[in-house]
Amino acid sequence: MRTLTLAAVSAAVALSACSPKSEPAADNQAASAAPAAANGKGITLLNVSYDVARDFYKEYNPLFVKEYEGKHPGESIDVQQSHGGSSKQALSVANGLAADVVTMNQTSDIELLEKKGLVKSDWTKRLPDNAVPFTSTTVFLVRKGNPKQIKDWNDLTKDGVQIVLANPKTTGNGRYAFLGAYGYGLKANNGDEGKTKEFVAALLKNAPVFENGGRAATTTFSQRNIGDVLITFENEANHVSKKLTQGQFEIVYPSYTILSESPVAVVDSVVEKKGTQQAATEYLQYLWSEPAQELAAQLYLRPQNADVLAKHKADFPDIETFKPNEKFGTWEEIMKKYFADGGLVDQLSPKK
Repeated sequence: MRTLTLAAVSAAVALSACSPKSEPAADNQAASAAPAAANGKGITLLNVSYDVARDFYKEYNPLFVKEYEGKHPGESIDVQQSHGGSSKQALSVANGLAADVVTMNQTSDIELLEKKGLVKSDWTKRLPDNAVPFTSTTVFLVRKGNPKQIKDWNDLTKDGVQIVLANPKTTGNGRYAFLGAYGYGLKANNGDEGKTKEFVAALLKNAPVFENGGRAATTTFSQRNIGDVLITFENEANHVSKKLTQGQFEIVYPSYTILSESPVAVVDSVVEKKGTQQAATEYLQYLWSEPAQELAAQLYLRPQNADVLAKHKADFPDIETFKPNEKFGTWEEIMKKYFADGGLVDQLSPKK
């Protein structure tokens, strides 16, 4: 498995996340995806994905290309990538970005495309595990030695602690962070909403700026050396602490945190026009193959394959988690209550 030196950090967190055969698509910008050749011999797929998934798909795409071209002699396939804040990415697709597939970190982002008529309503039933090939959870990344002694969510409200996180209003990473804190607050306060709001408001007070994506938050914390704790996905925290900057950071697992799912779907309206339905479907199906599940585990995403997960048990501590829909309702209800304009994020964030 490839290991990056500290000198390569900047390159590793760059916007590109494509296979060697691919041309990167800039974050939050439309990327061209050439139509499949009329004879089916040359196919280009565009995968529009969330910010910190770039490291996985950078490695996954060559695996899939080799598998696909081996199964389809005489055909060639090229996979392009676009990465950014998950909801911004979904909006880009809704507004015309011609994605063959979307690989997001929040169900509501694909539900948006379903409502727009771009993705058919049975998308969760076409693939195993409700179309979620792997999961993650929200953890804390702190500096070596944990100088501020961050051990759980309540420590993030201490005076003098500066938090770095992605924007909860526009990114899945930030939303999971916010909901993780809120869920912990409800448990710690026996369901008392008033006390929970006070707790979350105190936490957000220590986050002076919301970054525009999970990787942007990582860059601020790890390269610009701003903040005492980064709230992010488990896979991103491992990527930084074990691959990019060994010995500089430590991961703290909260006592109770949120489970994040990474749903995937074919964008039916696009593949029907391009004639890429089969290739796009195979691209997503291969995510459940043993090589892809093994890659996910190596990059600290929790695979759905039980055998692969067991093999990497040392990398995935047993933790108490909750699913957002079990605690907060449907994603439509969650988005309206917490993340819409005037919702709880706005109400609890410090006034500027």
